[in-house]
Order: sequence, then C-alpha cells, then structure tokens
Amino acid sequence: MRWDIFCQIVDNYGDAGVCWRLARSLSSLHGQEVRIYCDDLPTLNLLASGVDPRIKGKIDIQPWEASYNNARHPAQAPDVVIEAFGCELPERYLTNLFIAPIKPIIINLEYLSAEPWITEFHAKASPQSHGIPKYFFFPGFQDEVGGLLLDPIPPEGHQVQEQIPQNLQEIWANLRPGAKRISIFCYPGAPLRKWLTDLGALGEDVDVLLAHGHVEQLNLYGEKEIQLPKNIQLLSMPFVSQDEYDWVLSQCDFNIVRGEDSFIRAQLAGKPFIWHIYPQEDRAHEVKLAAFLDLYLENANQELRLATIAAMTWAMPSEWAKQLDIWNPHAKQWRAHLLEKQGDGGLAARLVRFVA
Repeated sequence: MRWDIFCQIVDNYGDAGVCWRLARSLSSLHGQEVRIYCDDLPTLNLLASGVDPRIKGKIDIQPWEASYNNARHPAQAPDVVIEAFGCELPERYLTNLFIAPIKPIIINLEYLSAEPWITEFHAKASPQSHGIPKYFFFPGFQDEVGGLLLDPIPPEGHQVQEQIPQNLQEIWANLRPGAKRISIFCYPGAPLRKWLTDLGALGEDVDVLLAHGHVEQLNLYGEKEIQLPKNIQLLSMPFVSQDEYDWVLSQCDFNIVRGEDSFIRAQLAGKPFIWHIYPQEDRAHEVKLAAFLDLYLENANQELRLATIAAMTWAMPSEWAKQLDIWNPHAKQWRAHLLEKQGDGGLAARLVRFVA
C-alpha cells in the first residue's frame, strides 16, 4: 500500500523521530511504499543520517508544501494517510483526496500512553464531514492498543570496541576505564546542576554524556559555572543520528531520556533510566508517568518501587542509587517482557493489519 505520513515538528526531535522510525519500519519490514511530508527537513534528515542507504532510499522524504504544490503533476493517491500526533492535513492536499478515485483511510496517530482509558478509544472511528474514513490509533503497552515502535531491536549488553560509530569515536576516546557511564537527554526544567553535584558526592567515577546542545541549554558553564568533583567528567556529544543514539543508550549504565522515541529506546536498552516526561501546565504528565510506572513496577518489590519512583521524580541520586543492584536485573526483565508482549511486530505491524 501507499502511505503518506505528515509530520510537524513541535518539540525538536521527538515528532520526527517517531515518524522516521515508523516510516522505516513500514518500508523495510512490511514492504510498504512510504512518503513523509515534514515541515523541518533538516532535522528529519539529521535523524535519518547514517541509515543503510538501501533502507533510506526506499522512503520518499518531501517538504510539507510538496503535498499540495504539485497541482500540475499530482502525486499518486495514497491508500493510507497518517496525521502524526493530530497535525492537521493541508487543505489543498485534503481537496485532492476528495477527487481521488479510491478514497484513502486517514489515521490520527496519537501520543504514546500507558493510561488505561486509551483501550476504549483505540481504533475507533472519527466521522468527518468530508466522508473520508478516519480513525484514532493509540500507541501503547497493552495488548488491546496500537503497540510500540521496536525496529531495530538493539542487541543486549555492551558491544565490541570496533563498533563505535564514527561520529562518536572522538568522545569515546575520552572515556575513563572503569568509570560508570550516564547519558543525559532532558528538558531545561530538570534540576540537573543539583543532581550532578549530588551524584559526585557519592564518590564513584562517572562519565556523563550530554546530548547535543545541553551544555548551552542547561548553562553548565555560564556565569555560574558548575563545580564538580574530579570523579565526575562531563562530555558533550555531537548531534547524532537515531541509530547512533540507540547505540549510546546501549553503552551506558544509566540513561536519562525524554519524549517518546528515546523513552522506548531506553527500555529496549535494558538499563535503568529516568524518563523526563514533557511537563504540562495542567500536570497531566504526572498522571501519564504514574500510569507507566504502574506497569513498569507491577512485579517489583517495595524497595525498587520506592527507588524508581524517587528517581523518576528527580529525587537526588543519593536517595535511590543503592537500589541500582536490583534495578538492573529488573530493567533486563522488563526489556524481555516488552519484546514478548510486542511479538506480533508492534505498532507498524498492527497498523498494517488494521488498515488491511
């Protein structure tokens, strides 16, 4: 089938990351023809860089306006149109759908959630005045919803030295033998200066890998330059592709992530992590985080439950770090649980089956 995916980038990388991973999964795993219309091609292309050209070459990446500027040479009508995260389709593109000989199906691909209520709304019709069928599709962890984006499934554990991506070789040469590794990709509101200071007081050697732009974003070396003990080393990563970032997560002992895509990739890395969920003014993010933790900690003992909840709500490392010995095996078990629950192929496969 022919798929058009519409992606408007609202929050830097997350929207593009999900759309790109979905596109490559539909194309490489399910043999679908995929076009992406994106309003920020530089970001999308950066995330997609480094991908096997045979995979990337099958996906037609277009600027947003190309969806309606081809009036003289209209693009082939799609079978499926995906509005990622509820972005509205351009009116002129929608008009072209009205006159298509066979009407497509429109999918409103919603945000990922672990909340129980999504099971009641997933795959439900959303009647439109224009008559083109439209449905809600909710990614999630439960069997009854849209599933998760898993491709590519990362191997477990640290990988061999020769596999260091070229863009990361320089920074990797500065890692200290025997030091723990923590990657950090978070929003500006995180109490990171205080968190790193507390981490240093624990006395362990830790190499901290900061995502691109975090030094400036968090003002770590600004007027109030952060003073850390010598056991903490801060390293600023260059902008890396989606696959290279997945590799970083697999190499670290602990990861701080945000958004949707890196949230799932951290779980598939099988390591303890903090999900810095996007803060919302009405505090709805707290409900979403609690819903995930209910699933994630369902089989955890009381010590691990308290430690994980403390970490996820930005308690200082000294309050929960002693429980990492029991968090590590739990993270590996959760990874295995996810792969088993998503054994039907996850989000991309469930979308293909639903449309068919």
